[in-house]
Amino acid sequence: MNFIFTLIRWILLLSFSTTALAFLQQTPSLTTAKIQKQPTLSAAPKEALSDIVIPNVIDFSSYGSTKDLMQQEEDSRVWVPQTDCLSFRPLCFCVSQGYYVNLLKFKGGGILGRHRHSSPVHALTLKGNWGYREHDWKAGPGTYVFEPPGETHTLLVDDDCDEMVTLFHVTGSLLYVDENDEIIGFDDVFSKLDKAKKWYAECGLGENYVEQFVR
Repeated sequence: MNFIFTLIRWILLLSFSTTALAFLQQTPSLTTAKIQKQPTLSAAPKEALSDIVIPNVIDFSSYGSTKDLMQQEEDSRVWVPQTDCLSFRPLCFCVSQGYYVNLLKFKGGGILGRHRHSSPVHALTLKGNWGYREHDWKAGPGTYVFEPPGETHTLLVDDDCDEMVTLFHVTGSLLYVDENDEIIGFDDVFSKLDKAKKWYAECGLGENYVEQFVR
């Protein structure tokens, strides 16, 4: 648990440090591993800033294997199912500032539907690999990703990836859109909080279990 809190502190410091972001924007994107691009889909308006993708910002070998890290959890019910292959583990629901921090986990590959971000997103990959259909980079363990406001993309996890776990710090709304950019759904700190409440009540942990994450 101390390791997870260290990750949260690290990613929150990045989100509030404009100096750090200015420096990181000078770093080349990772292009050694690629996923298929869809050039007909625009990732962001021309006024939006570019992504930051920096591999190996954390050497997980210093902490043992990522498999060992993931097995330190006490109860599998803390993971809130979102689809058959996708679940999330809440770390912070900041209702006072409109953001949430969670671990996103895919089992056996999958897709998080095309969506648009109204505010910045920070991500740190803990296990497995993932990328976006609209970009040619791929994030592996230890990779930090900054997603600028206005970004629209489709998260992909390859079928040959047994398990992917990534820490996401998401501010504002995540708007699900179709290929014509028409809004068909959304997620934000309140919708994620509601999903967690319902799951914890259903699985036996109790609805109040979620209160420890709310600030």
